[in-house]
Amino acid sequence: MEKNEEFASKMKSIRERQDMTIEELSEASGVKLEVLKAMENGEVIPSLTPLTKMARALGVRLGTFLDDTPQIGPVVTRGGKTDHALYFSGREDVTNATNLEYHSLGAGKIDRNIDPFIIEIEYEEGEKELSSHEGEEFIYVLEGEIEVIYGKDTFVINEGDTIFYDSVVPHHLHATGKKNSKILAVLYTPY
Repeated sequence: MEKNEEFASKMKSIRERQDMTIEELSEASGVKLEVLKAMENGEVIPSLTPLTKMARALGVRLGTFLDDTPQIGPVVTRGGKTDHALYFSGREDVTNATNLEYHSLGAGKIDRNIDPFIIEIEYEEGEKELSSHEGEEFIYVLEGEIEVIYGKDTFVINEGDTIFYDSVVPHHLHATGKKNSKILAVLYTPY
């Protein structure tokens, strides 16, 4: 995927500007070396959890990995679709097929403290792996239905419903009801 290659190039460039080897980034972030190598080779963009850990280890915002050209004024997105999308795995490892399509609504806005996304989630069966990272997440379901596993609790969030939670608690969200879903997600991740 072309966008994975752009992401890979940006990730490697940020790491090299910090004068950090990939092994040092793995140790500092706690992200597995094989995952980082797959990311830098453009093979995968995993879930937000390893990206958040990498951003913290590199001393940059999460959005730094996703931005295009910095803009000083407001960023306008029409119809909830950006010119490009990034495809993420729902897991931290590289064995899971990509099932999340992210459209960053804030790409290019410099000095932002939140990252808003429209996320299209393909329905997928199987075991769900919880993950956690610093910050908060606000989710608004635009289409379909999602299930949010939050610690030991499970919530079904329908079209028009919202959920707002601390992302330090292990969690996972996925489409349910055997159909795809679309959400507006606003993430705050301190750096």
